[in-house]
Amino acid sequence: MRIIAKRFSELIIFMFFLSFISFLFMKLSPGDPVRYILNVNDVAISDEQIEELREELGFNSPIYIQYWNWLKRFFQLDLGYSYMSNQPVVTELMSKLPDTLLLTGASLLIMTLIAMPLGSLSAIYKDKWIDHISRIFALFGAAVPSFWLGLLFIQLFSVELKILPSMGKGTIQHIILPSLTLGLAMSAVYVRLLRSSLLESFCQDFIRSATARGLSPGRIFLFHALRHSLIPVLTVFGVSLGSLLGGTVIIEVLFAYPGMGKLVVDAIVKRDYPIIQGYILIMGLSVSIINILVDLSYRYLNPEIRLMGVERE
Repeated sequence: MRIIAKRFSELIIFMFFLSFISFLFMKLSPGDPVRYILNVNDVAISDEQIEELREELGFNSPIYIQYWNWLKRFFQLDLGYSYMSNQPVVTELMSKLPDTLLLTGASLLIMTLIAMPLGSLSAIYKDKWIDHISRIFALFGAAVPSFWLGLLFIQLFSVELKILPSMGKGTIQHIILPSLTLGLAMSAVYVRLLRSSLLESFCQDFIRSATARGLSPGRIFLFHALRHSLIPVLTVFGVSLGSLLGGTVIIEVLFAYPGMGKLVVDAIVKRDYPIIQGYILIMGLSVSIINILVDLSYRYLNPEIRLMGVERE
């Protein structure tokens, strides 16, 4: 319990620091959101109207007053209103969150279905043909940018074969290409990582002890070697999951997928600062919670870490 309390106290401090930095950068960034809201290309808009709206939004106050007012609303779970849609920021972001979670889940499923068997077989049959294939796949996957891979998939499956849609959402077919692009790009990393981690585990004393006790090779692999090898994999997995939640921007824009990534890109173009800041805070909170959960899972996967934690307490 002490470790959990410590992690969440660190999370509160981090969120406070992140909110201040993001708010400061939003205010110092170039461009005037008031002009976008009023659309100054319309000749009927006067300077008085611009100043009136700026005063109404509190932009004429000192920056520390603006931050304090925003912070009070934040503690009430109020992230303000979008400049463009005039809808609550929480409503705007939460309406896009299910689509991003769906894309994230599908990408992780594809990555797991590829990386786990291929990385395991590559380690078990080291220097065999399956090992050479997996290493070529890992090298190719690490060298190819995800957006270029997405363009190849669009050209092949949407333009040439015309069997999958290239943009939008609506059916299960719309999720295949973006999730396949992200899943393949990630699986290359995990194939190499799982292979090297398993090969290291195979040389450990507890594997030789389990073999001497007469345990079956399958049980040794699943409950000893693989469990020990998942610690570095889980570390990278936590980073990947956080990156997927906050970093699917390029893929969502490429496939015109209406998730949080595309929403924040549109907000950046239109200087919709409340949407941008709300996105930063939600992604920061998500990544922090994921890292805490990954940190706590080490205590289950590795008994040595759990025992060290008990001794410190």
